[in-house]
Amino acid sequence: MSNTGQGTSYMRLRGVGDSLWVTLDPTQPEDLLQEDLTKLFGRLKHFAFQARVILDPGATHGHDDLIENLGTFLKENFGVGFVSGPPKKRSADEEQSRKRDVNRSWKHRRSEVLILAGRVRSGQKVTAKKHLLMMGDLNPGGEVVAGGDILVLGSMRGTAAAGQPSNEDAIILALDFRPTQIQIGGYVAAGLPCSPGTVAEYAFVENNAIVVADYLKANPFKRLPWPEVR
Repeated sequence: MSNTGQGTSYMRLRGVGDSLWVTLDPTQPEDLLQEDLTKLFGRLKHFAFQARVILDPGATHGHDDLIENLGTFLKENFGVGFVSGPPKKRSADEEQSRKRDVNRSWKHRRSEVLILAGRVRSGQKVTAKKHLLMMGDLNPGGEVVAGGDILVLGSMRGTAAAGQPSNEDAIILALDFRPTQIQIGGYVAAGLPCSPGTVAEYAFVENNAIVVADYLKANPFKRLPWPEVR
């Protein structure tokens, strides 16, 4: 790691896309790593607020608890928005599948999206085998369930369960995000904070909990090198 002139620093900070990428030495005590984070993020001042941070322990594995603890430290002390470990490298099979999709331009792919127009009212339930796209509203008392993502181009004020039964990578998105209760995989949340009607928000699983964020600001899929099939 780098030497600051005032002692040894066990981490480096650089900007990668819309994220702050912190490379750290996981063999060091957690309190020393917190001291280094304080030095780095103290210099950033307001630029750290609501920032997306990636904590990278290098080539070593098995440091999920350390990343979670340091992430909590950054959120509590500097108001960062999201903290995660580095994205996993895709296998050769996944890369080959991506290239095959791009080469085919998806011309021969059958849609796995159920698209509905209208309103799901109280007492009604809609179930989709894979993804669900609604051009309308989900009223209080209404329920939608999907094996993949749920996208509501309208107001969501009922109950939504995505990624059923066990897909924790699914998301739930609405232009007006005010659900009674949501579920992603096995995670359930109610009473979530939202910004009614002002921004498109989406819910996802992070650090074993459901999180809600501004979809356009977070732009969760822009780091993909090319479009992929969900």
